[in-house]
Amino acid sequence: MDDCSSFLLPDSILYQIFLSLGPADLLSAGLVCQRWYAVSRDDFLWKELFFKFYKVQRHIQRYPGSDSWYKEFQRLSDTVPCVEVQRLTEHTDQVLHISFSHTGDLCASCSKDCTVKIWNTTHPLSLLHSANMRPHHWSYTQFSQFNADDSLLLVSGVFVGPHNSSAGEIAVFSLDGFNLLSRVRNKPYDVFGCWLNNTHLISGNLHRMGRVTSCSVLWLNKAFQDVESENLNVVKRLYKIQNLNASTIRMVMVADCPELLAEAGDEGVESPEFHPLEFEMEERGEEDEEREEEDSDFAGEQPSLARGLLGFFPEEVGAFAEPLSARVHEEQFETKVAQWYAKYRTKCPDRNLSATEGNQTRKYLIFTTGCLTYSPHQIGIKQLLPHQMTTEGPVLGEERSRNEFFDSLDHVINIHGHIIGMGLSPDHRYLYVNSRSWPRDCVISDPMCPPPIAEEIELRVFDLKTLREVKAPLRAHRAYTPNNECFFIFLDVSRDFVASGAEDRCGYIWDRHYSVSLATLPHEDVVNSVAFCPVDQELLLSASDDYTIKVWRSRRSLRASAAYRSSCSLKSTIPWASRLKS
Repeated sequence: MDDCSSFLLPDSILYQIFLSLGPADLLSAGLVCQRWYAVSRDDFLWKELFFKFYKVQRHIQRYPGSDSWYKEFQRLSDTVPCVEVQRLTEHTDQVLHISFSHTGDLCASCSKDCTVKIWNTTHPLSLLHSANMRPHHWSYTQFSQFNADDSLLLVSGVFVGPHNSSAGEIAVFSLDGFNLLSRVRNKPYDVFGCWLNNTHLISGNLHRMGRVTSCSVLWLNKAFQDVESENLNVVKRLYKIQNLNASTIRMVMVADCPELLAEAGDEGVESPEFHPLEFEMEERGEEDEEREEEDSDFAGEQPSLARGLLGFFPEEVGAFAEPLSARVHEEQFETKVAQWYAKYRTKCPDRNLSATEGNQTRKYLIFTTGCLTYSPHQIGIKQLLPHQMTTEGPVLGEERSRNEFFDSLDHVINIHGHIIGMGLSPDHRYLYVNSRSWPRDCVISDPMCPPPIAEEIELRVFDLKTLREVKAPLRAHRAYTPNNECFFIFLDVSRDFVASGAEDRCGYIWDRHYSVSLATLPHEDVVNSVAFCPVDQELLLSASDDYTIKVWRSRRSLRASAAYRSSCSLKSTIPWASRLKS
């Protein structure tokens, strides 16, 4: 690179010329001579190019800790895992979910071929174990999660019970030998289940109480149950929450953060409605599991809940039963009675919950729920208390009065749309939600007929410290199934990026700070799940209905690989610029 002092164009003219160049051409121009190189590295020049190329909103400041806009351009161009390096084809049906261990050494995949597979993530990925759940009467596996020390694997699936009724079941595997340790019923199956800590997991149960009214019960289960269950409690009831208008609790996850909700006020946050309804319901025991599976078989023979309440409170309910039933159908009557009765049979949330002792992390349950229709359109939040961290103590939890039959939610976030996925940031500060919006100002008159949903998916971001939406929704991905066939599309969040599947045969990656789409990950069918390696965000896996799992790496990580350097030559002295040519 020689000095080009013979070129008499002043720097200001060069600057204006360089503003019209694309990033690849600008880098090439900087190779002409030392003076052009100095102008081409001007940070104001790269700032303009950055906002123009990535279409970033002007009010957004540079990423904290970054030295220059040039390095930011390089980061977004060079560190995104968008290069396909491997395709795994061992599954024989649609792959529904993929998850990493906390160390990043292993990953697990679930599929409609009813297997769960464990992979070694050292490049190239290789299959270590595979378990077929059909002998346990499963239809398919749908979700997996490693516990904190990566010694156990939770696998959730759909279980076929008596008379072909479908419920869910959770299986726990030991990763030392890949042995099945225990199985836990999980109803409905899209509760999925999750780890609370290293040795305890959360499952759900559902009691039908009427045509559109039910009760969701969340249970704490010990992972090792075979021997200990003879002498020690292996389950404990956590919460009982009433569901209105055919809604249920689904997709339960645990958030850990000492400051979570600490600064949340009532402004802008939906206050949960208290809507309990008391029936003589038998709580779960080992002998009750067969009875629970029969619920769906005789639900149609049960008398309506509203009529049942007339027997309990003939004067109060009967006073308005006749005129009300004359103008609304029975489901609406049932819901109105349940809402009225809720005032007397729900345990109110404790607004003065103190922090756990010392500076220990608080734990919260986060799940989808609803109040208007069966499609999930709200996010419920409930704090777990110290005595709920183990199964010690009474199986049914702490004693409560007759007027505290149900538990209320601490906070509810309204989404105004069908929720199809959720994910937490690594620090559990932010909640990312995939949703498909309802029409503006829509009215739901029948809980069994939810509004139509948009094809465009919105990836919304909520600050769990304030319970407020903090950014405009991320957009790019789409879904096409109607609301009565909608399924979960799993997303994942790393330190700098967020990724999601979609029904348009692609996965997508956005930058969290600048809220811009960075890459698409093509498949041949629906992309159901994506997962970043927790220790290396430049490695990402995507799972699809095309029966494959794809492995994606960044260009920077590929250059650092000896295998990559030996298989291909570097085509440019500025390697990350090659992708910018369009």
